[in-house]
This record gives sequence, C-alpha cells and structure tokens, in this order.
Amino acid sequence: QVQLVESGGGSVHAGDSLRLSCVASGRTIDYYVMGWFRQAPGKEREFVAAITETAEHTFYAEFVKGRFTISRDNTKNTVTLQMSSLKPEDTADYYCVGNANDYYGNANSWNYWGQGTQVAVSS
Repeated sequence: QVQLVESGGGSVHAGDSLRLSCVASGRTIDYYVMGWFRQAPGKEREFVAAITETAEHTFYAEFVKGRFTISRDNTKNTVTLQMSSLKPEDTADYYCVGNANDYYGNANSWNYWGQGTQVAVSS
C-alpha cells in the first residue's frame, strides 16, 4: 500500500556531497521504521542506514558512519539521506525502504522498497 520514490542521485566527484530524498505515498510513514539500502553493479544489496518511527534512534552501516546522516520529516512523509565525503566505493543504486519486520541489516526484513536512485562517485 505504501509507495516510495527516491530522488537526488547523480554523478559527483570523491569528497562531494549529495542529499537523497524519499517521498512516501499511500500511508503516513510515522507508522514505520524507514531506511536506505544500496546495491552496486554485480554486488548484493547492503544496508546503509535506518531511522525509527519518531527519529529517536538511528542505525548506520560501519562504512558510512561519520559521513552519512539519515533523517525524516513525518509531516511531509519524507526520509532523507545526507551523504558527505563521498567515495568511489559509494557508487551504487540507493533504495529507500520501509516497515522492517526484523533485523534492519537484512534486506528481506523490509516490506516496502522504492525504485532506486543512482549515485556515481568518480575519483
């Protein structure tokens, strides 16, 4: 019932910043834990970050700690991933996800997925 649409991806140089946005429709997202996954070509999807329903807790993959920040605005039904100090290894399709049933790091735990937005970071 929930649709998620990501935006904000693009091509940047190492060290640059990008802000990814996710807009939800069909349901108010204050009911759900929200998060981000990413998938590089030829690789499995990997957990990036998650944020609880009222933003009391956030969780990050080790490889993005100190560089990425997840936030949400439940009044706008949006989730944001602010990415700084980008590295070439951050190149991937980034997916907004919602409503986890279990461990956040497991892609199969999430019930709702966006279509993805591409991020390319060059050296």
